[in-house]
Amino acid sequence: MTGEILAVCTSDRRGIQKTNVSRAVFVENYGIEGDAHGGSWHRQVSLISADKIDEFRNRGANVAYGAFGENLVVEGIDFRTLPVGTLLRCGDVLLEMTQIGKECHAHCAIFHQVGDCIMPREGVFARVLKGGTIQAGDRMVIEHRTGKLPWQAAVITLSDKGARGEREDQSGPAIADRLRDSGYDVIEQFMISDDPDLLKHHLIRLCDQRRPDLILTTGGTGFSMRDRTPEATLAVAERNVPGIAEAIRAASLKITKHAMLSRAVSVIRGKTLIINLPGSPKACMESMDVFMDAIPHAMGLLRGDVQDCAR
Repeated sequence: MTGEILAVCTSDRRGIQKTNVSRAVFVENYGIEGDAHGGSWHRQVSLISADKIDEFRNRGANVAYGAFGENLVVEGIDFRTLPVGTLLRCGDVLLEMTQIGKECHAHCAIFHQVGDCIMPREGVFARVLKGGTIQAGDRMVIEHRTGKLPWQAAVITLSDKGARGEREDQSGPAIADRLRDSGYDVIEQFMISDDPDLLKHHLIRLCDQRRPDLILTTGGTGFSMRDRTPEATLAVAERNVPGIAEAIRAASLKITKHAMLSRAVSVIRGKTLIINLPGSPKACMESMDVFMDAIPHAMGLLRGDVQDCAR
């Protein structure tokens, strides 16, 4: 799949339409020189397929390239069909797709003008792996990745006291460190209160936009009235994976009878495996001992890398 760069757009402030400058310098691990969205994060460069803008124009909206806040308009590549982790080469510049679609917290200028914006639905985002210059007319190609994309993971801690700053989070960092030691790329790690709606929001955002292979939650799996992690997890699930949670409970019962009180669940949304862990750092490590060797096969199936489950 190849495409042609139709526009290169930048802006000096976020939340406004970008201007088609036709040519720009892309800086490794930063983004576009002089663009407001540059920085040390995963959404350094935004891209939209040209046909999506054409469809919007055909509805009667007279919009210029850059109106949706996109940096690159590309003809010939349907970015929404590509998986996160796809490598995009344009001359010396190498981009890696990191997110598909986005949340729209405060509607942008184009939304206020015409009542709609396609960036949250059709836009994708990337980070700059190698820098260089891109200009209109350049050719973009999908580059073959040498080696396997590392497993992508996110860690969410559920704790009212922790979110208020009354307790130090030890479980989340311990989980993240173990994942990194096992070769995972931890793309997000954060703490929220024991709010099921907030957890559902973040699970949907991560699974649908950032699309990690694995999400591990810690906390909120017990009997307290505020422990709603399993309910929130089940509410966003597309498929249940009871065996993982059952295996954790079975192994934990050999350590403590309190393991039977765990209400943790394990599920799938899209191509992401979500596993609830307890709030104790020690119990989290014991739980991870149960599944860490087994889930790469499961995640490979979800990625489509594994086709045969037979021995």
